[in-house]
Amino acid sequence: MSAPQKKTARRSLLVTSAAALSSLALTAPVALAAPSPSPSASPSASPSVTPPANMSTVGGSRLGQAGTQVNLASGVPVLPKDITARSWIVTDAESGDVLAAHNAHWRLPPASTMKMLFADTVLPKFAKTEQHKVVSSDLAGMGAGSSLVGIKEGETYTVHDLWLGVFLRSGNDAVRVLSAMNKGVAKTVTEMNEHAQELQALDTHVVSPDGYDAPGQVSSAYDLTLFARSGLQKKDFREYCSTVTAKFPGETKKDKKGKTVRKPFEIQNTNRLLSGDYDISQYQGIAGVKNGNTTNAGATFTGVAERNGRVLLVTVMNPSKEEHNEVYKETAKLFDWGFKAAGKVVPVGELVPPKGAAQSSAQPGESGEAGGASGDSAGSGASAKPVSSATADGGSRGMGTALAITGGLLVLLAGAAFLVNRRWPLPDLVRRRSSRP
Repeated sequence: MSAPQKKTARRSLLVTSAAALSSLALTAPVALAAPSPSPSASPSASPSVTPPANMSTVGGSRLGQAGTQVNLASGVPVLPKDITARSWIVTDAESGDVLAAHNAHWRLPPASTMKMLFADTVLPKFAKTEQHKVVSSDLAGMGAGSSLVGIKEGETYTVHDLWLGVFLRSGNDAVRVLSAMNKGVAKTVTEMNEHAQELQALDTHVVSPDGYDAPGQVSSAYDLTLFARSGLQKKDFREYCSTVTAKFPGETKKDKKGKTVRKPFEIQNTNRLLSGDYDISQYQGIAGVKNGNTTNAGATFTGVAERNGRVLLVTVMNPSKEEHNEVYKETAKLFDWGFKAAGKVVPVGELVPPKGAAQSSAQPGESGEAGGASGDSAGSGASAKPVSSATADGGSRGMGTALAITGGLLVLLAGAAFLVNRRWPLPDLVRRRSSRP
């Protein structure tokens, strides 16, 4: 039996004891078993509305059960009743404890949340100052209706610019260019699948690096949380995913005076818990990470937030309630519950470490910067230290409060699960600005 399994077994005994003291494990009934998505499935066909009877038990047997898994006992707040997502999970980023989950291992289309795995795989390969001139083949193969940041053939962009396009605008064009720099989409997909296996994200099968609907492309709330947790070890990943607005290079044109100019334009992060919207406020302590939305996947989102020194990760996949920004509203409710329940609720599972945890260790300050870069910004994009309510080049847009992730790392200890540096994401360095009208 592996260490995580032993740990989960010990927790099962705690759960049994808690049950004797009136704790309640909630499990929704399963009407029909739904088969896991297969490579032959149509990308336009919606997945079954019923979770499969048998799902992965990575992280604990409770996580393989259909329905809601939570240990309710005296002092533990009741879960919000209006969560409609097909799958969700609430975890403590520091300990790896799964506080509650609902169909955590249901293999579903991930949409652009797959870009977290893309970034975690590719981001370390190129220095952010490296430049690339886009050719037509770089943009080939993008799906119809893809989200775009506005990359133009014949223009030159820094790697820094491209990552801003990936994280803020979820640009499939930026993903394709970075994949081309990485010797092609096929190689990138292979590396993403290999990295998912290393992270023990065994529900995941990558077909398209940008998360666009494709036959057989699936992940799970559990796996997406693993991707976020791994990515957040990287300084550049943390900075990009927490940036609210930035300047992106425009198209080279001649102005009225005949002078050749290339004016940048502003892009805003599409993560509405970070940027806010007319019907939802920026979530207190939010620090990223990635959202997605496609026809097959519906709305998906993984977020990280800190409150009173505790860091939580929440993933929500495909809410059935058809309301504007519903995926963010349900995520916010689960965050609220998690912050109230943390330290009181007996976990139902855990986030497992990568396979190589016993062979390697990452020390704070050693890794996580693109291509070994120093972390300084280059080009016309974000600053190295995005702060709350700030554009990446230092301007303010009055978006409310957000975390400034300026340092600290998840620490991987040999032979053990991930532990988070107690100061990550450095709550003592959080900069908050009051909202402006």
